[in-house]
Amino acid sequence: MPFMIGRAPVRRTLKYLESGKIVLKDQIKIFSINYNVGQGFKNKVHEGAQAFVFWTLPQLQYKNPDVQIVTFKNMTPSPFIRCYYEDGKQILIDIDSRSNDEIVNHLIKVIGKSKQVLKAEALAAEEKDNPANFGVGCARKCMCEIPGQIPCPGVCPLPKVMRGKYFYFKKDELENPEL
Repeated sequence: MPFMIGRAPVRRTLKYLESGKIVLKDQIKIFSINYNVGQGFKNKVHEGAQAFVFWTLPQLQYKNPDVQIVTFKNMTPSPFIRCYYEDGKQILIDIDSRSNDEIVNHLIKVIGKSKQVLKAEALAAEEKDNPANFGVGCARKCMCEIPGQIPCPGVCPLPKVMRGKYFYFKKDELENPEL
């Protein structure tokens, strides 16, 4: 499988992408992260940001498909995250000398959806009325209400070829009921 080649190919698996913890609020439209890459004393403060970009950013992109995510490398002396809201406001988050886990936990608190909101959205997604559903509690009580379906046998009798009684038995058995 060619997608399993390269550094840490587990990052490209669906199970890994779905395990992301950060789901951004709906008002956030652009998420930008500024950090430096490379080695040396000055880049010790950027190690957490580099780990965040390497390990967590793919999960963030997968969980938030409507958010534009931008990374700026080697343009700033200290790492930070800037989020742009749909009304034009911005929020600046300092991630200087923080580890990947600290950054993730802070982002969940500041710009992430709470667990109650995520549960409510999951429940609403389950309750979403699917036009294929029918029965008690749905928009349609019976399959026959869907256009193109056969009417209910109670309203209009089915043709004999569609009844199991006639379909599965031989004709001579049905003609002689004494047998």
